[in-house]
Amino acid sequence: MLAPSASARPFHWFPALLLAAYLIEFVALGLHPADRATWWAENIPILLLAGLLTVLYGRGVRFSNLAYALMSVLIFLHTVGGHYTFEKVPFDWFNHLFGFKRNMFDRVAHFSVGFYAYALIEYTDSRQLIRSRAISYLYPLCVIGTVAMSYELIEWVYAELAGGDSGAAFLGSQGDIWDAQKDMLADTSGAIFALLLYALFRRGNKVR
Repeated sequence: MLAPSASARPFHWFPALLLAAYLIEFVALGLHPADRATWWAENIPILLLAGLLTVLYGRGVRFSNLAYALMSVLIFLHTVGGHYTFEKVPFDWFNHLFGFKRNMFDRVAHFSVGFYAYALIEYTDSRQLIRSRAISYLYPLCVIGTVAMSYELIEWVYAELAGGDSGAAFLGSQGDIWDAQKDMLADTSGAIFALLLYALFRRGNKVR
């Protein structure tokens, strides 16, 4: 395991603060959600994700503060979406600002999925797992694309099995027949954004 320089070592209170904020949000928004079945379906993956990051941290895999901040965006947004259902999250200010006719909260959340590309390349770089510079950037992009595709399949299967309002709320297509494709585009666009950030700020951002 590569040890970072003193200047690159993350402040240990920061990921702990993010975890505490998430737990408070989870409990608060778990009270009286719009649809309990949808709430569970939306929150279980996020609970598993937060749990995984916590276990990795406990085992000494610690990312930079910027990586933790980026990864927390999806966790916070997804928890909000689980409370209201993504279609009904109060997001009018954003939709009106850009002239969107549908609620774009789900697309913003999908964009934040791509932020995990930052942590992925940070991890592979600090351990020198990928020698080729081009492949080191292509790998996290492909991982995010695969995750995006897989999640769309999960949404489809759940919507078919749950049916009714719960299935429709989890799917959240809002009548857009290209919703799945646009969601995947948002995921990969977020990954490109995160990789550009890494290219700008990668010095000193090492995994411990």
